[in-house]
Amino acid sequence: MPAGIDTGDTAWMLAATALVLLMTPALGLFYAGLVREKNTLNTFMMCLAAIAIATVSWAAIGYSLAFDEGNGFIGGLDHAFMQGVDFAPREGQTIPHLLFFAFQATFCIITVALVSGAVVERMRFVPFLAFAALWSILVYPVLAHWAFGGGWLMARGALDFAGGIPVEMGSGFSALAAAIVVRARKDHGRQALLPHNAVYVLVGAGLLWFGWFGFNGGSGLGTGNAGVLAFVNTLLAPACTLVVWFALDLVRGRQVTAIGAATAIIVGAVAITPAGGYLSPGWAMALGAFAAFPCYFAILWRPRTRVDETLDVLAAHGVAGFTGILFLGVFAQEKWNGVSDGLAYGNADQFVDQLLAVLATPAYAFGVTYVLLRLIALVTPLRGSEREEAQGMDIVHHGEEAYASGEGALLIKSEAKPADPKPRERVKVGA
Repeated sequence: MPAGIDTGDTAWMLAATALVLLMTPALGLFYAGLVREKNTLNTFMMCLAAIAIATVSWAAIGYSLAFDEGNGFIGGLDHAFMQGVDFAPREGQTIPHLLFFAFQATFCIITVALVSGAVVERMRFVPFLAFAALWSILVYPVLAHWAFGGGWLMARGALDFAGGIPVEMGSGFSALAAAIVVRARKDHGRQALLPHNAVYVLVGAGLLWFGWFGFNGGSGLGTGNAGVLAFVNTLLAPACTLVVWFALDLVRGRQVTAIGAATAIIVGAVAITPAGGYLSPGWAMALGAFAAFPCYFAILWRPRTRVDETLDVLAAHGVAGFTGILFLGVFAQEKWNGVSDGLAYGNADQFVDQLLAVLATPAYAFGVTYVLLRLIALVTPLRGSEREEAQGMDIVHHGEEAYASGEGALLIKSEAKPADPKPRERVKVGA
């Protein structure tokens, strides 16, 4: 091992990287259960595509734009195509540079996959691939640079332990822009568009929570106090969100829903993401409980609008990330994080820095995503015909179905022309 490498930290970070990578297929399962069965495979394939597209983009240029020195807005190109990324540690770290690169790649991957939740069931697959490639270069690396790559928010002192800025708010507000540009599904507002498999959703949520221990716990980049604190807080916050969500469901409808429970797990994990290594366990529990309220009511409110943001990425990620960043500005404690106190402990500057983060990030993510999709639409249609949407994205874009007797196959059979009752004479062609 090169000098400065800690084998214990390296072993943990190898495991954490694998855990975070697992989160993307887990998200695919979570998303696939939330859509109608005729779109199951396509929804999962968008998440799988994110692994391939974002990894290549990250290796080519994204990592350099995020973590090379550059300027306050964006990094440079010294690490393009992984130049200088080797076994030696980065300054101040105890793990190989290669491992840090891989760990950060998994963050970019899942963020691209998250945005797909806004446009499933109607966006064409090839335009989505183009969007994933461009978004993972133009949006995520810029926000990552701002938050923890040496950019202007980090320089000001804004706190973001594991990606509340680039991952959670970045995906949530990009999802809103994507939903507006791609427009609503043809049946939106006319009929109930219900999840087809709640068990998929629950299993996906459970696997996501499992992976989140690597996502947040690994963001300490070792086995020190910050990683341990984030690991424990990742257990506590989602559990508290889940309890409050149960109560809200019972008050509203006298039933605790499985889809609601799965969503609560995600909301709690998202809210603690920026704050995991900076809040005491007590405040982490309070954050988990508090985050349930804005996200729960945002999900109830969204169907009353004209925006068909299919899987509520804005509410579950954008609003929850927004909540976690601001909560951190109030209740951070230096005795727990070794960095800074928040407003409640006499440091108003920290709240101002967090406020700047929740203003600048949505503006950039929404604006660039909106323009990017409009430009792609000038080259190729973002969505297919109403008939293709009725058949389902699985059959249209992949020629396969998740279930042998799926909706798409039944629709195709119903639209097939009846057999000609009069047999025609065979015509011999050729010699």
